Amino acid sequence: MIKVLFFARLREELGIEGLQWPWQAGMTLAELLSQLQGQGEPWASCLAQPNLLAAVNQAIVDSQEPVADGDEVAFFPPVTGG
Repeated sequence: MIKVLFFARLREELGIEGLQWPWQAGMTLAELLSQLQGQGEPWASCLAQPNLLAAVNQAIVDSQEPVADGDEVAFFPPVTGG
């Protein structure tokens, strides 16, 4: 299983802090994201936001990063400030 966490606006829009997702051999971050978006709304639009950031085991990664069984994956919007 993969532990998936959502932060900031994503957590509010999805109404969930996190979940456990079944791992599949050879899975990448992009494939995990696609599976989550496949749950319909609000998942599809919320996780399709431009500049969405993702971390695997607390390290920012790109979409082709492999995801292993037991990994922690976090999604969050880009940080902005003023």
